[in-house]
Amino acid sequence: MALSNGAMPETVLLGSEPLRPEQVVAVARDHSPVAVSEAAEKNLAATRKHIDDLAHAETPTYGVSTGFGALATRHIPLESRTALQRSLIRSHAAGAGPVVETEVVRALMLLRLRTLASGYTGIRPQTAQALAAMLNAGITPLVHEYGSLGCSGDLAPLAAVALALMGEGEVEYNGEIVQADVALKHAGIEPIVLAEKEGLALTNGTDGMLGMLLLAAADLRKLLDTADITAAMSVEALLGTDRAFAADLQALRPHPGQALSAQRMWTALQDSKIVESHRGPDCNRVQDAYSLRCAPQVHGGARDSLTHAELVAERELHSAVDNPVVLSDGRVESNGNFHGAPVAYVLDFLAIPLADVASIAERRTDRMLDKARSHGLPPFLAFDPGVDSGHMIAQYTQAAVVSELKRLAVPASVDSIPSSAMQEDHVSMGWSAARKLRKAVEGLNTVLAIELLTAARALDMRAPLVPSPVTGRVRDLVRTKVEGPGPDRHLAPEIAAAEELVASGAVLAAAQLEV
Repeated sequence: MALSNGAMPETVLLGSEPLRPEQVVAVARDHSPVAVSEAAEKNLAATRKHIDDLAHAETPTYGVSTGFGALATRHIPLESRTALQRSLIRSHAAGAGPVVETEVVRALMLLRLRTLASGYTGIRPQTAQALAAMLNAGITPLVHEYGSLGCSGDLAPLAAVALALMGEGEVEYNGEIVQADVALKHAGIEPIVLAEKEGLALTNGTDGMLGMLLLAAADLRKLLDTADITAAMSVEALLGTDRAFAADLQALRPHPGQALSAQRMWTALQDSKIVESHRGPDCNRVQDAYSLRCAPQVHGGARDSLTHAELVAERELHSAVDNPVVLSDGRVESNGNFHGAPVAYVLDFLAIPLADVASIAERRTDRMLDKARSHGLPPFLAFDPGVDSGHMIAQYTQAAVVSELKRLAVPASVDSIPSSAMQEDHVSMGWSAARKLRKAVEGLNTVLAIELLTAARALDMRAPLVPSPVTGRVRDLVRTKVEGPGPDRHLAPEIAAAEELVASGAVLAAAQLEV
């Protein structure tokens, strides 16, 4: 699949080197091809020999010749091992609820393949190659919303992938839902008959929650950059000052995210005729409201929180998560690295500043619509107040979304529910934290889109005063999709158009904001 510029995407090579976040996003969203390196294949073959030796040993080894979880005390005879692996995957593919997004499943598949290719899982080279082939063929197993507690791996989601690898279950292929064996046959991929240890290796990972963290982080970087721009537009529309964003004031509190947001807002407001129009002794206002003046502190705190989350994600990308693991000297050791707590905490953490960035944006929008606080703008930015309602109900929509974001900020990771006959007596709920963060990211996109629409309309209503070059370009971009002030129109399609401008990165491109 070619990129938008016509170039072919770079192949993501899997082996001993950790993946980069942008590679995960490229495979998940842009269908960049993947390949297992030759060195990794050789390492997989060498590691597999240790598993084969243990499989024929008299002493039981967990995951190789025993049952799983609370059933680990049973030694499984050699002739039943294939059935053991098959039963593990079939029984663990127990998801329910809506089907999750294709990009999430592709990220999950890639990240599981990354650990398999590391050589610590004992999987056979052909199994890793088959998973890579599924990704390259665009075969996406149907993974359901519920089934992971974020401990012992994202079990049900990963089992759904392993089931498809065996030629069972349903997949999305060429835009249709088909049986896995049909898709594999069409793509020329031989279904895998799982050998000892491979069922565990395919299901014991934090790959789903990590994939969603990486995708959310990529989206949030863009949204926080966009929030700086929409906030600057609102400051300008509300006749606010840019002085609070000056570098010498920001240096008094040296949080890096705050400094960057302030610098971006300061730059966006330069050469604004609207801002210049109310400087000097005739201005009777001492200071702006918090939602204007404190935007860098809120946006910046969110940036710093995201930086911490990205550090956790980077560490996880350097990890080989499985249980048991095969060490270089041939030892097969049980461990607890599959526990999702480190990832779950930051997934929950990000939902808090995300909700607050949305909350402060909604407050700015409401201020532009309030005749008593907007410094001369018509009520609700209506063309003919009383006849027209303007953006009154757009702010209702914002408020409803912000209220939902506050609920989504309640942490999932504190709600451990024991499972597996109390063997797994403390779990992370990281998958649940990731699912609600995805919904929260969508909500923030909507809130910023409504602020964008409202601020653009307010700037038009400040005519003949001219906005800054940066905010003017963004306002002009909005006008390519949404008409300027006039009698009330069907507002929902205009909100949807603004959502697309924000989500696509078009607002950032129009701003051309360099700091």
